[in-house]
Amino acid sequence: MVEDGREIPTLDEVARVAGVSRSTASRVINGRTYVSAKAREAVAQAVTSLGYSPNMLARSLAMKRTNSIALVVSEHGDRVLGDPFFARVLRGVHAGLAGSGLQLVLLMAQDEQDHGSMATYLTSGHVDGALVVSLHGEDPLPAQLVASGLPVVLCGRPLAKVEVPYVDSDNFNGAGQAAQYLIDQGRRLIGTIAGPRDMAVGIDRLSGWRRTLSMAGRPTDAIAHADFSLEGGMAAMEQLLTAFPALDAVFVASDLMAIGALHVLRGRGIRVPEDVAVVGFDDSGLAATSVPPLTTVRQPIEELGRTMTWRLLAQFEGDADLPPSVLLPTELIRRDTA
Repeated sequence: MVEDGREIPTLDEVARVAGVSRSTASRVINGRTYVSAKAREAVAQAVTSLGYSPNMLARSLAMKRTNSIALVVSEHGDRVLGDPFFARVLRGVHAGLAGSGLQLVLLMAQDEQDHGSMATYLTSGHVDGALVVSLHGEDPLPAQLVASGLPVVLCGRPLAKVEVPYVDSDNFNGAGQAAQYLIDQGRRLIGTIAGPRDMAVGIDRLSGWRRTLSMAGRPTDAIAHADFSLEGGMAAMEQLLTAFPALDAVFVASDLMAIGALHVLRGRGIRVPEDVAVVGFDDSGLAATSVPPLTTVRQPIEELGRTMTWRLLAQFEGDADLPPSVLLPTELIRRDTA
């Protein structure tokens, strides 16, 4: 930028000279307290050496703490309220905030227009940080929030190329464990109801299932995709049974979809597990109470929420050497469907 014939330094230049990220430089300049002393000193020296002068009105607004964080769910409200996964994540976030004095704001995106207004809300000083859940595709929201200087932690690996911390379950190896268990049970044709193609969680669980079957010399073409909903699981099970009538086992990428698959199998008079074995993923409250009780891969859902919250609060405090990502272990829970 040029003003009166001289170059005006930018925030990106301040960050480069200080050897910190743009978001860290922004937090220092905007007077936020959750930055390490070393980073604060480096940015201060860069500001002085470059002669950087931020917009004072923007700075005064940014210095106001709201003592609240946002939980952003990129799903329709009916999906959020109908899937027990989100309730358990929320429970974990609430537990992680205990004693912090911070309030929680829940935001749900209904459509693309909502995404734009939500980004504007989050970057306008209404919250001190954000936890983002259920990203689809290369959603620009995380990059927009990071660029604004807002501390952000994601639930799940992002598909977009953006440097932002995230917490996830070991979806790849969990799915592989489920597939291996079905192989060990002597099942011959093992299909899968995979999650959405535009979500890392769907991709990773499908990849783990596919790798395990490939290494065992088994076919990997019995695949149907669904949207993590009950109805999606039902439709995908119908699709698999029509295309692969010899199917004798199915790994389903969520418990809710697995419940839908069990409805279809029962309606067709197919015995579980005698004719078709079923393994889900989540170990939600639905798994133990389904008929028959669902064998599933347990992921620590509430711990996802707690760990995301810990990571965000640690970022607020300027803790050094925080991990860029945290991967939580999964465990196969054996019940009656397999």
